[in-house]
Amino acid sequence: MSTPRQLILGCAGPRLTPAERDLFARADPWGFILFARNIETPSQLAALVAELRAALGRAAPVLIDQEGGRVQRMGPPHWRGWLPPLEQTARARDPQRAMYLRGRLIATELAAVGIDVNCAPLADIARPDTHPFLRNRCYADSPAQVLTLARAMAAGLQAGGVLPVLKHIPGHGRARSDSHLALPFVDTPVAELEATDFAPFRALADLPLGMTGHLLFPALDAEAPVTVSPRLIALIRNGIGFRGALMTDDISMQALPGPVTQRAAAALTAGCDLVLHCNGNPAEMATLAEICPPLAGTALARCNAALAAKASPDGADSRALAREYDQLLD
Repeated sequence: MSTPRQLILGCAGPRLTPAERDLFARADPWGFILFARNIETPSQLAALVAELRAALGRAAPVLIDQEGGRVQRMGPPHWRGWLPPLEQTARARDPQRAMYLRGRLIATELAAVGIDVNCAPLADIARPDTHPFLRNRCYADSPAQVLTLARAMAAGLQAGGVLPVLKHIPGHGRARSDSHLALPFVDTPVAELEATDFAPFRALADLPLGMTGHLLFPALDAEAPVTVSPRLIALIRNGIGFRGALMTDDISMQALPGPVTQRAAAALTAGCDLVLHCNGNPAEMATLAEICPPLAGTALARCNAALAAKASPDGADSRALAREYDQLLD
């Protein structure tokens, strides 16, 4: 069996087209990511997940951004609706337990349709000037509480048999612009970053998967955003100590300059293990497959270790957990 490429891809709609099947078979990505455009009903979604894996002939990881709140690809009426995380923290009688239950219940819904990786928790710190695209997706406004709640969310996902993805390393909370549209820059001194923004990520460095943030930290690299900066990727590995498989945030976001192939090549050169491409554009996916090589060496070892960290669900009664969650928020 061939080794998959350093690539995660999306598809255009709720079912695979024959052209997409052929493209994915040739591209052989490590995994796939799903969005609201791919989701209609539980049975349809389970069938799509199975189609994606069949296209590769293996049980490839399937990712989703199911943070709950504003970033929730699976929602009512088929799946539970969630408060924004920051609002949940403010309302819950026991914020740590509530965040664990949130992760555990989300994992139950994901596992039921075959999705085995969730792009959460966030360890970004909410600040008064955090851009609205991110602020209420954060868990809290202090490093210590962010760490506690992010660890709880990750533990809940893992207990339900779903791998967590830690994001957005090394910290997106000071961004005052939306990285989907423009490059945020953070002009905070390094010592302050080390004591605040980087601290939760350092304490969560044992998680199996992580995602970079598309930001510029002039005090650390005046030219290259994190995702394409060898200096910042080295900081993530050596300063923060992150040991898991590291993926880019969506490589098609406008925070990064140049065509997607240039961005992807720069990210891999900088030290990212996986390139994440989300928009389902077939021409872009085909060109990325040409320049993203098969996993090898340390990157392959990290990706294999991440998949090996996935556990079977703990068998907890999800109805009882849901009742407990509701009581904490009542």
